[in-house]
Amino acid sequence: MRTRTLLLIFTSACLLVFSFPGIEQPFCIWFALVPLIYIMEGRSTYRCFLLGWLSGFLFYTGLIYWIVVVTTTYGKLPYPVGIVLMLLLSGYLALYMGVAFALARFVEVKSSLPFPLLLPFFWVALEYARSFLFSGFPWENLGYSQYRQLTLMQCVDITGVYGISFLVVWVNAAVYLLIRGIALTRIPWRSVALTISMLAAIFLYGRFRIQEVSVLSSASSPIDVGLVQGNVAQDIKWDKNFLDETLDRHRALTRNALEAGAKLVIWPESATPFYFQNEPYYQQALFDLIRNRDAYLLIGSPAFASENRRLFSFNSAFLLSPEAGIAGRYDKMHLVPYGEYVPLKGLFFFVDKMVEGIGDFRPGKSISLMPLPDSDFGVLICYEIIFPDLTRRFVKQGADFLVNITNDAWFGNTSAPYQHFSMAVVRAIENKRYIARAANTGISGFISPVGEIEAASAVFSEASLIGSVRPLQLTTLYTRYGDVFAISITFAAMMLLAAAVKKSFVKSI
Repeated sequence: MRTRTLLLIFTSACLLVFSFPGIEQPFCIWFALVPLIYIMEGRSTYRCFLLGWLSGFLFYTGLIYWIVVVTTTYGKLPYPVGIVLMLLLSGYLALYMGVAFALARFVEVKSSLPFPLLLPFFWVALEYARSFLFSGFPWENLGYSQYRQLTLMQCVDITGVYGISFLVVWVNAAVYLLIRGIALTRIPWRSVALTISMLAAIFLYGRFRIQEVSVLSSASSPIDVGLVQGNVAQDIKWDKNFLDETLDRHRALTRNALEAGAKLVIWPESATPFYFQNEPYYQQALFDLIRNRDAYLLIGSPAFASENRRLFSFNSAFLLSPEAGIAGRYDKMHLVPYGEYVPLKGLFFFVDKMVEGIGDFRPGKSISLMPLPDSDFGVLICYEIIFPDLTRRFVKQGADFLVNITNDAWFGNTSAPYQHFSMAVVRAIENKRYIARAANTGISGFISPVGEIEAASAVFSEASLIGSVRPLQLTTLYTRYGDVFAISITFAAMMLLAAAVKKSFVKSI
């Protein structure tokens, strides 16, 4: 492989990494793929796959390097093993990128359609597949890079985040065709005009939508909410010697929020280092916090249930009412593979012995909303917030606003907490709902229905954030119909591929 080719592959990978939280220069994404498209001109399908995979491997290694921190610092794996696991995951994620390039090239060869303009269809189809295959890991799809570009992002309430991913790849293709056209003195006016028209329509829609939702939000009565960020170190979180200290820290921050007028106080995921159901002394201590305060307390806690004389654990959220009762409970439905359960445990019987502290939870069976006197809200626990379809189901079921509780201490001092937070912003825009987010070590914050970050805490600091959420009943097209855009694009890609395969088969006989 020539030095120039390797340099262009590395350039594309770096530009992709630079576009996401960590370095966060989102403008880089609009031309990040141009070097890759250039070096693939005239290459074989296999070569396109190889080049795409290699660039994807470098990209994902730079994006999810924090896996090493999770597996070694908290999983207690040897450092070399942690690196190997991260590289294996990067290699797996890069397969989707390589396949997208390869399929676009294959269809071009068989149909004479331009490779650059085929790429957005296969890219989105593979991004969509990655969101659910093998339990799904849609971490930082291309569209998330633009989470701060609020006018641009409003269209995700129709298309989901996949619409922005499609736009990003399309613009990259158009930029490449324009550069090539200028060099050949044949400017591709049609693709340029179509791209400008798409961008203009998206920006006009975004301006209209922001104004419309702002009017609707202002007409809704606010609920004062307090977010508790205890900043409890992961290595002492479950140490019984620190139980009272952990609880006292959260109670002190809760009192601050209540004194500031909060009517709902939110603790992070698993904030109680005990089984709330089974600890009457600590139950009483929590109920006493809100008794006679006319306020509710949402806590994250492990839970359990008995079935056929067997005990099962859940990662749960409990809503405590001022009447000293449990007003609602939600059990996390989408668990973290190898963090909260071991897939194919019969086959990988050694994993729970290899990774220290690995959980063994059972997923919840259904969505349940938390009731307040004048509204209901949905709770997404930890990385459930990165799944668009799961989030929209809470809203479709009647959630007037959303809450995300998480413990991002596992990520350490890396870019992962910022990446995680960026995806929560897009969930707010897709469903046009306020999101209140409480994280053990940050980032905690309030996100408006149009994606404005109204408040955000610093990472690895104690915080008691006070803000307001406004319940909304607005139903977006994305909430109502889900990933119709992504499914349509996937169907179109499959039809293009089927036609190319058919033509190839006909020629072979």
